[in-house]
Amino acid sequence: MRYPTGPRPHPQAYLRACPADVHLLKQLIPSKVAVRNDRSIIRPRGPAARQWRRVWRGRQALAARLAGLVACLAGLAVCVLAAGCATTQPAPVRVHELAEAQTFPYFPVYWVGPRFGAHPLAAVDGRKSYDSAGTDAVYYGNCLPGKSSALNGNGCVLPLQVTTSLYQRHDDVALGNPHRNALLRGVPAIVYDEGHSIELYSGRLAIDVYADDSADAARAAALLRPINAPGSATAQLPPPVFCPTLNGPQPVSLQHVMWHLPGAACQRAAENERIDRALFGKN
Repeated sequence: MRYPTGPRPHPQAYLRACPADVHLLKQLIPSKVAVRNDRSIIRPRGPAARQWRRVWRGRQALAARLAGLVACLAGLAVCVLAAGCATTQPAPVRVHELAEAQTFPYFPVYWVGPRFGAHPLAAVDGRKSYDSAGTDAVYYGNCLPGKSSALNGNGCVLPLQVTTSLYQRHDDVALGNPHRNALLRGVPAIVYDEGHSIELYSGRLAIDVYADDSADAARAAALLRPINAPGSATAQLPPPVFCPTLNGPQPVSLQHVMWHLPGAACQRAAENERIDRALFGKN
């Protein structure tokens, strides 16, 4: 499970959604600068070498220019993160990027199709971007204006993100309060972040839906299906083979499903906890 909770920023999604900003950044970046080991000479090179030599006389002038450039780029980044890029539509996902996700070999990766309402598929993870934490994700739509990522306030927040990860046991208190336990698509789920985020448990996986709107989060959960395996948005999801940790009240229908998980997963988990308490005094 990823902590802190919330969608993670995705550089590829941001670059695809904000080509105008990327073009502007490229215009602001100067030619490469060579620095001698003794730092007594700073000499530009490349196509613009003559212009640099004529305009910037001496090390102090060049240093001042570079300092101003850094400040300019920092200010531009703040403006981009604060205002988003709602005026620029994301470029379509390339065929080979989609194919990489469709052939992802390690576990089913969930999505809601090539579009989610008015939001096209913006980016997909695949084998190349697969991380050792066991997480893969798909991203929909354009950067939301005036919003930043929940991870330290950085990155680009999209209208919808679906993240699939190998389940690691965790306490649902980490998802924040208030949250509620639910039965969605036939599997245990937790609805949190005022309904904007939903975590479903299926097979060996935790499937996280992050949306800007709680209604969109619920609708996306109803449309989930694998991008790289057989499955349907109208069918129930496969039950988890583990017992997810759920604190708080559980609907009767959810209690029934938890009690009948494959391999009596919750009964075995309860017995293991009882043994731990007896041997080690663990709560």
